[in-house]
Amino acid sequence: MTIIETLNLCHEFADGTQGLKGVSLSFKEGEFTVIAGANGSGKTTFLRHLNGLLSPSSGSVTVCGKSVDKDPMAARQQVGMVFQDADSQIVGETVYDDAAFGPENLRLAQDEIDDRVEWALAAVDLTGYENKRPHYLSGGEKRRLAIAGVLAMKPRVLLMDEPFSNLDYPATRLVIDQIVALNNNRHTIIVTTHDLEKVIAHAKRLVVMEKGRVVDDGKPDDVVKGIQRFSIRPPCSVQLGKGILPWVS
Repeated sequence: MTIIETLNLCHEFADGTQGLKGVSLSFKEGEFTVIAGANGSGKTTFLRHLNGLLSPSSGSVTVCGKSVDKDPMAARQQVGMVFQDADSQIVGETVYDDAAFGPENLRLAQDEIDDRVEWALAAVDLTGYENKRPHYLSGGEKRRLAIAGVLAMKPRVLLMDEPFSNLDYPATRLVIDQIVALNNNRHTIIVTTHDLEKVIAHAKRLVVMEKGRVVDDGKPDDVVKGIQRFSIRPPCSVQLGKGILPWVS
């Protein structure tokens, strides 16, 4: 089942820069897709259209068959986004307050809010952190809290923009484990990155963007060959001729 579809999606910024140029992509429910590209390729701009944070200059985006531009709030209940800068997404004074922010805005009953927060924090291994202040969390813990805040909204799709930025090795491993577990539980996952090394072994699809366009799309084993021509560093295992292997554990 197709859950998100874009048709000839274009976006022009206020200064006249073309951020997206005729992007047509569809994503199936339960799919794990990595969107790769150098800085400025349009990855983040594309993600922000999928739940109505940006409106297209032309073209269309639909979520579950409904226009995102006409009803962005409905799209945001289906499609949650974790930003590259986790601090910009954290708004609560405690870990509990932050994870509860979305469900509270849905005007849910308190019992339902408590259940969602408990489930979301458990999903990212933050049970027991409820009364901690987010300011004192590590970078990896903040990233996982940002994920929990999105999960508490019970979206069907999780968008993650450069989720491993500024994380050390242990924190990166934990975030990867959480992403894979969510996908195994039928969440549709779309991750943007310019560093394929950490996540590509877990994806079923690799989309490559350059200068606002999709320039390749297919199975990771196929697409990753020759990916250097788009200024993207291939995984070390590919450079050594061993194919795509999991990141060192």
